[in-house]
Amino acid sequence: MSRSQTAPPSTSGWSGLLSVLIPVGWAVLVPIGAVAAYVGIALAVGPFTENPLLGTLVAAAATTAAVVVLRRWRPSWFAFAPSRPRPSTTPHLWLALAGLAVLAFLAGQAASKWAYLAQGSPGFEDSAEVRQAAGVAVTALLTLVLAPVGEEALFRGLVYPLLRRRIGIVVSTTITAAVFGLVHANVVQFVAILPLAVLVALAYERTRTLLPCVLMHVGFNLAAVLVPAGFLALLAEPLAAGSLLVAFAASVALFTIRVVVPAAEERTGA
Repeated sequence: MSRSQTAPPSTSGWSGLLSVLIPVGWAVLVPIGAVAAYVGIALAVGPFTENPLLGTLVAAAATTAAVVVLRRWRPSWFAFAPSRPRPSTTPHLWLALAGLAVLAFLAGQAASKWAYLAQGSPGFEDSAEVRQAAGVAVTALLTLVLAPVGEEALFRGLVYPLLRRRIGIVVSTTITAAVFGLVHANVVQFVAILPLAVLVALAYERTRTLLPCVLMHVGFNLAAVLVPAGFLALLAEPLAAGSLLVAFAASVALFTIRVVVPAAEERTGA
C-alpha cells in the first residue's frame, strides 16, 4: 500500500481503553466524593459546637434532603432512580429479608468479636468510649435515628444508584459495602457491618426504596444493644464465625440469583 493509501489509525484501541477506564474512575470517584461531602459537612459544623453529634445530625439531614430532592427531580445523571411504579413487594420477600437480616447480624457479630479477641482494636475501643460518654439518650438517637437514616440515604440512596448507572449489581454492592464499612474506621465495626451492608444494597436493588434498608439498619443496631453479650461470646470462635459467614454468603448468593437479578432483568426488559 502506498503512503497516500495508508489506512487511518484505528480508534478501537482507545475506545476499548476508555470503556474500562470510565467505569473504574466512576467506581472510585463516586464513593470518595459522596463520603467527602458528608464528612465535610459534619466537620464544618464542628467549630460551632462542642458536641460532635451535632455535626453528624446536620450531615445526615443534608444528605437525606439531597436524596429526597434527587429522587423527586430525577435528573438525567441520576438515571438509576426508583422505577415508576416501584417493584411490588410480597410477604415472602419481607420474610426473606428478615431472615437474611438475622443471619447478617449473627455472622457479623460472631466474626467481629472473634477478630476483636484475636487482635484487639483501639479504634473500636475509642468509639465505644465516645458513645458511653455521650449518654444513653444521645447514643440511642445516634444509633436508632441518625445513623440508619443518614447512612442509608448516603450509601443506598445516593452512592449505590450512581454506581449502578455504569456498573453491575455485584460490583456496585461490593464497593458500597466496603466503603460503608471503611468509614467506621476500625476493623471490628467493619467486619460486624459488612454482611448488613451487602444485604441492604441488594434490598434496595430489589425494592428501589430505602424503607427496608433503614428498618434493617435500625434492627441491626437495636439487636447489637439488646442481644446478651454472653450469647454472642459463644459464637466468637473460628468455627462458629466461619460457619455463619458461609451460611450468609450462600443465602445471599441464592437470594441474588433467584430474586434480585430476575427483578432487575424484568425492569430493563432483558
